[in-house]
Amino acid sequence: MKIGALFDWDGVVIDSSKAHEQSWELLAEEEGKPLPEGHFKAGFGRKNQYIIPNILQWTIDAEEIERLGDRKEALYRVIVAEKGVDLIPGIEAFLESLNESGIRCAVGSSTPRKNVETIIEMLNLGSYFQAIVCAEDVRQGKPHPEVFLTVAARLNREPQNCAVFEDAVFGLQAAKAGGMKAIALSSTHSLDVMNACETDLILENFLNFNSNELVKIFEPQIDTDLPLLI
Repeated sequence: MKIGALFDWDGVVIDSSKAHEQSWELLAEEEGKPLPEGHFKAGFGRKNQYIIPNILQWTIDAEEIERLGDRKEALYRVIVAEKGVDLIPGIEAFLESLNESGIRCAVGSSTPRKNVETIIEMLNLGSYFQAIVCAEDVRQGKPHPEVFLTVAARLNREPQNCAVFEDAVFGLQAAKAGGMKAIALSSTHSLDVMNACETDLILENFLNFNSNELVKIFEPQIDTDLPLLI
């Protein structure tokens, strides 16, 4: 079986939630616009094109949505350049084990490509990923599976042979909608939230997890239908 490992970006490869939240706050201050309570978690896994008109309810004008989204991401990149960003614990060793095992890896994210490429260069992660699919590459955001189906095709892997690593509810829903294994990271949401989702495995981080553990997920599960918890 040729397995593909598909990674969401924020909260899965990098711990960037504070930088993203701060960038929304700076944008709201610049624009003199309010931020609804709970907006940040409500937008996890969503494209800016959805967040701005539907969650923030700032505007429905397409050009203005684009302008605001671009400015928000520019502010995010300034914050990251000034303060840096941390990797999710264990992710680099896990990526190394996947590459050594011949398991192809890719990024499938709702974040703009420039954000991903900037941090990949900063942290020297380019050798780990054979494909990158971002917000600009798809028409429909998560929970639609388009982003992950596109990634699987670029890796030349069948969807049923792919595992998606996600920290967002909408991302996990997208993985399942695409017929893939869904592995939840509790880096953003609580275990209670992750347990309420349809998943095949729940991880706190990537410590003590390697390519052999991933392969086991594709083996038939006889004893239980419940997700594993590591």
